[in-house]
Amino acid sequence: MSNADIFLGEVIGTAILILFGAGVCAAVTLHHSKAKAAGWVVIAFGWGFGVLAGAYTAAPLSGGHLNPAVTVGLAVDTGEWSKVPLYILAQMVGAILGAVLAYLVYFAQFQANADIKNAQPTLGIFATGPEIRKPWANVLTEVVATVGLVLPLLAFGRNDGIGIGRIPGEEAGIYGSGISILLVSLLVVGIGLSLGGPTGYAINPARDLGPRIVHALLPIPNKGTSDWGYAWVPVAGPIIGALLAGLVFNAAF
Repeated sequence: MSNADIFLGEVIGTAILILFGAGVCAAVTLHHSKAKAAGWVVIAFGWGFGVLAGAYTAAPLSGGHLNPAVTVGLAVDTGEWSKVPLYILAQMVGAILGAVLAYLVYFAQFQANADIKNAQPTLGIFATGPEIRKPWANVLTEVVATVGLVLPLLAFGRNDGIGIGRIPGEEAGIYGSGISILLVSLLVVGIGLSLGGPTGYAINPARDLGPRIVHALLPIPNKGTSDWGYAWVPVAGPIIGALLAGLVFNAAF
């Protein structure tokens, strides 16, 4: 895969992921949305479908990482680190683009926020936050949840019985068959349902940091704070989790 293919694939795929993910959060959160208060299950499936759509789109170009934690986990597994910065840069660009697109889709609803008394802050549409703010516990949650993503994802590539493996001759992705993307998407839904309660399951530094930047910059009425004091947690936790998952995978498999 060329650098141009990797960059383009990760930008497009991550943008689709965030468009679906921030989109479902906007749908459930904002007033004057037909999905208002639809609940956590809807959010979990919306993010899962975002992974499905984004990874299927990006896989032929870049392998469809869409997540710096996945990129780091794969680098620990393969020992190939040279293109990690390129992947992460593209993922950040895509995450920012996807967040802007989600904002534009719900532009009228965001603007209507100005007329709503005691309007709910909008940061949760774009980024994650803890239900109980204890940094060590919040980081631990993100570490464990990311191990729960990256370790199975790496193991899928070794399971010939379900037809999943690396594309022959390729080094930058584990998506050797269509079903692997479906399985990873369902895995993300499961993580959201089971482990998402404490922190909102970032499990992806680009998914949180890119949209948080967009939230800080956009002129959203009654948007509230962008909570930069917490922003390091959904970056550090997933990266630590990815490193641990890669080390455990190499030791066990």
